[in-house]
Amino acid sequence: MNRIYVMLAGLCCLTTVLKAQDAWKIKADKVDPANYYGITVANGMIGIVSSPEPFKVKNVVLAGAYDLYGRGRVSNFLNSFNLLNSYLEINGKRIEAKNISNFKQELDMHHAAFTTTFDYGDAASVKYTYYSLRQLPFTVLMDISITAKKAINITAASVMEAPDALKEVQNYYNEIDRPHVTISLLTSTAKSPTGKLQLCASNTFLFNEQHGQEPRVIHEMWDNNMHLMKFSKAVTAGQTYRYAVAGSSITSAHDADPLNQAERLTMFAKLEGRDRLIKYHEQAWDELWKSDIKIEGDAQAQQDVHSMLYHLYSFSRAGTAYSPSPMGLSGLGYNGHVFWDADLWMYPALLVMHPEIAKSLVEYRFQRLAAARQNAFSHGYKGAMFPWESADSGVEETPVWALSGPFEHHITADVALAAWSYYCVTQDKQWLLEKGWPILSATADFWASRVERNGDGHYDIKDVVAADEWAENVDNNAFTNAAAIANLQNAISAAKILGITADPDWQQVAQNIPVLKFPDGVTKEFAAYKGEGIKQADVNLLAYPLKTITDPAQIKKDLEYYETRVPNEGTPAMTQGIFTLLYARLGNGDKAYHFFKDAYEPNLLPPFRVIAETKGGTNPYFATGAGGIIQGLVMGFGGLDITPEGIVQLKSKLPKNWKSLTITGVGIDKKTYVVK
Repeated sequence: MNRIYVMLAGLCCLTTVLKAQDAWKIKADKVDPANYYGITVANGMIGIVSSPEPFKVKNVVLAGAYDLYGRGRVSNFLNSFNLLNSYLEINGKRIEAKNISNFKQELDMHHAAFTTTFDYGDAASVKYTYYSLRQLPFTVLMDISITAKKAINITAASVMEAPDALKEVQNYYNEIDRPHVTISLLTSTAKSPTGKLQLCASNTFLFNEQHGQEPRVIHEMWDNNMHLMKFSKAVTAGQTYRYAVAGSSITSAHDADPLNQAERLTMFAKLEGRDRLIKYHEQAWDELWKSDIKIEGDAQAQQDVHSMLYHLYSFSRAGTAYSPSPMGLSGLGYNGHVFWDADLWMYPALLVMHPEIAKSLVEYRFQRLAAARQNAFSHGYKGAMFPWESADSGVEETPVWALSGPFEHHITADVALAAWSYYCVTQDKQWLLEKGWPILSATADFWASRVERNGDGHYDIKDVVAADEWAENVDNNAFTNAAAIANLQNAISAAKILGITADPDWQQVAQNIPVLKFPDGVTKEFAAYKGEGIKQADVNLLAYPLKTITDPAQIKKDLEYYETRVPNEGTPAMTQGIFTLLYARLGNGDKAYHFFKDAYEPNLLPPFRVIAETKGGTNPYFATGAGGIIQGLVMGFGGLDITPEGIVQLKSKLPKNWKSLTITGVGIDKKTYVVK
């Protein structure tokens, strides 16, 4: 009953957004703090999660910052210093939710900017916008303007606060004087719970004084975990006074000297100035959005798809060795660990739209190949066995109570498929030799040692957790077996391209791993499967992305069987994305559209239509689901397909109410594909 009530409440709050249907802006005109699921502004490295409180952000998360702190005896994401929390006083009174009106928030997805506006009685109107600057991976900016309705005095503060989990907090304040500028640096540093990491943050005010000197900045130390800097200013009636806070957050996981680097990066932002910071940030996002999905005839779907792409772009970044967690940079969900969610669900969408970003996700796995080899050795296997949950070191990070750690072995084939797909899209033979081949050959060696050789056609893979995770300790799981076959075959193909002699045993094994069927020809999920409900797509993944099953009649037969075995609640959002994709390719646009809507609309949370993992769930933002749905759009309705010769377009079918689908900036040649 409670869940139904929450869902109904959520739908009520969504109505204010539904009216707008702006392709790029999601507006919350009525914010209910008791039913508020924030939106994340991120640049692939630093994520800022919104708050319903004025001048507050919920938390700040940095990619790659992990430590142990009592949650399952495994590494966890850490909240960084909350370096954008502020307060504002007008005529000596603190701005709070209870003394303001017309409170509105808006996300501009085109330029990754989050804006809050409100009125403070008859005294002032306030607006602030914050950014995770795309061009500066560790730097954020909050831009504030106060329009006085009558003469007022303001006191504005930037408050640096340490999260509870951090220890040995040290706070600093420095003023660096130069002939034309004074840089006030509010800086904090702390150790992670075990002392493994040093986390640092620094920020400064950016003033825009046209006449006279900048206001005097005062530093106040409150306690060990909090300090602030503030200034006061008289603002005349009708005047708009503007200032900004720029700050940087970085850890010893990212830089050998994080304390000094945090201050240097903040000084760099100060001297760049607000206008240049915003200009280059917007240019970077303009460049990202050259790869876009445009839907003609469905304004709400267009906005929602932009939101999905926005989050995938926000949670990942070219030039790194980071791979996104299921919840990206939106908080501490799933401990920030990397699962198959990255390799099989988010990665293909990124690979087609931005191969240079997708490269970071494969680089993450390549740099942890040695740990995967050790994991295989520990389990008595050859080659490389990737962990089900991975963090910074690449060792298994699954809490010990979950069987997926020791048994969900398909992750190894998922990593290999991502590596092979990168070559397919880019045709980069040098990368294949240096990075792809080591992954493909080591994972093929794993499967050759993992199978139990029980005669022709019976190289069984026993005792696994299936892709359908409700099926634990089963034999000959359809997805695991088919993914192993694909892994072995792709390794053989890579060897041929590179002129390397493949292990002849790989072909022998690939030909003898069984994919089981029921007497009526439906593909069987595992040896003892008897038609139970499934948590998520398993058999249907054999048609896409594995291409083990290519006969349309077989694909349709498997779809019709397994679509009736997914319960309405408690299952993750990716499955319907696969149903969307396959039905669109089979030419059933209406059924594909049904599953497209069902993949996310029941999962939306107020006030920004963020996707929860499950229907009725409350843990946004589920980037895995977004990745699956984008694949449904691009590879389903759009018909794009990743092949060893590159990206090709297959025949597909649009929903009746869509006039056209245009996909721009595809692949390394940035091609445009149109379906009408």
